[in-house]
Amino acid sequence: MSSVICTLFEGNYHYGVAALVNSLFKQGFKGEIFAGYKGSLPDWANNAVNDNSDNWAGCSTLRIFDDLLLHFLPLETDYHLTNYKPDFMLRLLNGPARNAKSIFYFDPDIVITAPWNFINNWPNCGVAVCEDVNSPFPEFHPHRVFWRKFFEEAGFKLQFKEAFYANGGFIGLSENDFEFLNTWKLVQESMAPYIGGLSRSIFKSYQALDPDMQGPFAPFGRTDQDALNAALEAWDKQVSMIGKEAMGFKSGGAIMPHALGSPKPWTKKYISRAFKGRSPNYTDKMFWTSFIGNIPLKPYGGLVIKRKHFEMSVAKFVGRFYKSN
Repeated sequence: MSSVICTLFEGNYHYGVAALVNSLFKQGFKGEIFAGYKGSLPDWANNAVNDNSDNWAGCSTLRIFDDLLLHFLPLETDYHLTNYKPDFMLRLLNGPARNAKSIFYFDPDIVITAPWNFINNWPNCGVAVCEDVNSPFPEFHPHRVFWRKFFEEAGFKLQFKEAFYANGGFIGLSENDFEFLNTWKLVQESMAPYIGGLSRSIFKSYQALDPDMQGPFAPFGRTDQDALNAALEAWDKQVSMIGKEAMGFKSGGAIMPHALGSPKPWTKKYISRAFKGRSPNYTDKMFWTSFIGNIPLKPYGGLVIKRKHFEMSVAKFVGRFYKSN
């Protein structure tokens, strides 16, 4: 086992998982993909068969090709999934992915647009991450100063590296840096009492947070992502970050367009949004393109795909006349 990929999903994010897998296939990935989930599996995974060989109760495997396997792993954690990433990756590395030489996590609202060979070699440069849309956070940004003081009391010494602020939707690690996951996990556990537990996040139970813990001015307003950036400062080895262009947040060489916010591409009503000045973007295009051509997963019928591309074409035309303020 060389490189493995993992993701986490629940609800209708299974459409994002299918798009992610298709895009990986198109870019040349071969190997095993591990998808942790809450709830039930989608209809397109009906051919997955029970597989207890990996010592994960309830595991089922969809053999897409002999060299492309998608494992579905049920989860019972009360953590919000966005806060479960380091724990999940560590559990994989101690279990079904124990022979991996590198591991990659992608959020299920990301599609891959760069050759897999490029991404696969990236962790050789250090812990691989992408710059967030909210970056940069300079050395004496109030959040960074707070993190240094807060985590010092928890036994972590944070050392400023650079002003880039990483997005929490992706991380790539070679076996030389697997230990980083323990750092990230411990940082999150230290943060947990401050935010009221790791079941809370910006995406769920947000209003249950105290007012001074919410929003962009709170030191942990983005929970796992803020913890990730604190962990990167606690890490004493190399970090390899690619800028905002990587996730399509600015023009340039997009590697993995990331559909931030809501609604997601699979729920957007493109034409009605266009009349409100919100035209389809590059990430929308890449999401629906992942269901065209010789692809392994087809959660949608062909007519649905054609209709979505037609809707985006109409929406782009409408967008010439309607602009949001």
